[in-house]
Amino acid sequence: MTHHETTGRATPAPADTHLPPAGHEPDDTTAVRRVADAPESARASRHWWDRNADDYQQEHGRFLGDDRFVWGPEGLSEDEAGLLGDPAGLRGARVLELGAGAAQCARWLAARGARPVALDVSHRQLQHALRIGAENVDLVEADAGRLPFVDGGFDLVCSSYGALPFVADPRTVLHEVHRVLRPGGRLVFSLTHPIRWALPDEPGPEGLSVAASYFDRTPYVEQDEQGRAVYVEHHRTLGDRVRDLTATGFTLLDLVEPEWPQWNRQEWGGWSPLRGNLVPGTAIFVCVRADGPREPACTADARG
Repeated sequence: MTHHETTGRATPAPADTHLPPAGHEPDDTTAVRRVADAPESARASRHWWDRNADDYQQEHGRFLGDDRFVWGPEGLSEDEAGLLGDPAGLRGARVLELGAGAAQCARWLAARGARPVALDVSHRQLQHALRIGAENVDLVEADAGRLPFVDGGFDLVCSSYGALPFVADPRTVLHEVHRVLRPGGRLVFSLTHPIRWALPDEPGPEGLSVAASYFDRTPYVEQDEQGRAVYVEHHRTLGDRVRDLTATGFTLLDLVEPEWPQWNRQEWGGWSPLRGNLVPGTAIFVCVRADGPREPACTADARG
């Protein structure tokens, strides 16, 4: 899809912007809780998003917009939240978006004068980015755990529900983010609020009763008839996330739990006005790269 350069920027390669039919979800899948290591998780995520990117963009594209920065299903936008810092500071800033999908957030950044790179593991998602338009956004197809950029090449790294929920060892990603951020650079990312894992993934009343242990960190896996993972999502508690950040050289500045707004009447998976008025659905971590001792990447403990 794209070529990367050693300067910390990326240059899109020529590509068709039409979208041929994508692959289909395997017919007979089973949902289980079991161990899924880093290679299996990465393989499953790449294939799942390639198969389902068309449906995802068709179902959620209008809500996300082509050039909005939305932090989660609640609909909190960066225009409202201001979590990336002073908007004036975005002009000329080198920004990396992880798990960018169709690069909606990156376009928002470009419109404010930033120099964004939108990175995703899914070729199909980046085809949607090209379909919508990527004139002022550089696209890179790569794994977030192996970022193809030089040390200190970015002023800001951000992610809206991208990469971190789907990796077996988030510290690998965070070490890479720390490496490519300049000293004092900011990391801001959102993901499913960990309390979600104790509740059924249902938007109605049936989703309001505790059904599993919040402390059970066994991954959620959808697998085919041969037992091969086709979708993997990993659970970390709030404490785990904080420890992951501090162990990899970040200081947590803020933890935002958006409340469900009255205007938003949509249901999105287990998210809904009913549940959103009672429990948080999204957690947003606002961090800064600290300059101090940090845990070596090779000794990171996946459980925290």
